[in-house]
Amino acid sequence: MILRQFLHTSPIGISYLFGCGGQASGAVVDPIGDIEVYLRAAQEAGMRIRLVIDTHVHADHPSAARRLAAACNAPYLLAATANVSFPFQAAQDGEVLSLGNVVATVLHTPGHTPEHFCLLVTDRTRAEEPWCVLTGHTLMVGDLGRTELAASAEEGARAMFASMQRLKQLPDYVEILPGAFAGSLCGRRLSGKTSSTIGFERRYNQAFALDDAGEFVSAMLRDVPRSAVDAARLRAVNAGLAAAM
Repeated sequence: MILRQFLHTSPIGISYLFGCGGQASGAVVDPIGDIEVYLRAAQEAGMRIRLVIDTHVHADHPSAARRLAAACNAPYLLAATANVSFPFQAAQDGEVLSLGNVVATVLHTPGHTPEHFCLLVTDRTRAEEPWCVLTGHTLMVGDLGRTELAASAEEGARAMFASMQRLKQLPDYVEILPGAFAGSLCGRRLSGKTSSTIGFERRYNQAFALDDAGEFVSAMLRDVPRSAVDAARLRAVNAGLAAAM
C-alpha cells in the first residue's frame, strides 16, 4: 500500500494520498490548498488518482477536492447524506471502495457533522484485516472533534457517542490517521502527533474512553474551543450554497 500524509499549518489539517502501488490506483482524502501537491505526489508514486474524497463538508478551510477531482477527471466522493448544491458520487455506509489490492470501507460516523464518515482501509496483499482508519475530524489523537458545526452541540455529541461505539469495535492494533492535529480548532486536547492506534486512544483519550452516554455528552459540552472565523460561511461555500470567499 502507498500512503502519503500531507501536514498543513495554515489552516491546520491533514490530507492523504493512499492506494495500491501495484495497480497504480489511488485516492486523495480531504485535500487542502494547492492541488499540484497531490498531482505531483501521485505521479512520483506512479499512481493514478481515481477518487477524491472529503470525509465531510468542512467548516475550517476551503476544500480543494472538487478542483482536484476536475483536474484528474476523477469522481468527487461525499457521504450520501451530504446537503450540497452540486453533483457528487454518493458514499453509502458500508460501501467498499476498491483501489486495486487496497480497499476502503465507508463508516458513517456523524457527530462532528451529520454527514461525516471514516474510511477503514485494508491492504489485501498483507492481510484481510483492516490496517488503518482515516478518521477525519471524529476520533483524533488526544481528543474528538467538536460537535456544534451543523447541529446543536448536544445533538452532535449524542451522534458522536454512537459513532465512537462503532470505532471502539475495531481491533486495538488498527492505526488511526486523523484529519487534524494540535492547533486545530476542531478539538480541545489534540496532540501534535499525527497518528495513533485504537488501543492507545481507548486507553488514554479521555473522551474516547467514556462509555456512559450522559457523561460523554456532558464532557463534550465542556471547554468547547472558539469557532473558526466564518465557520458557517466556509461550510456553506464548501457545500456550494454560498459564493467563494
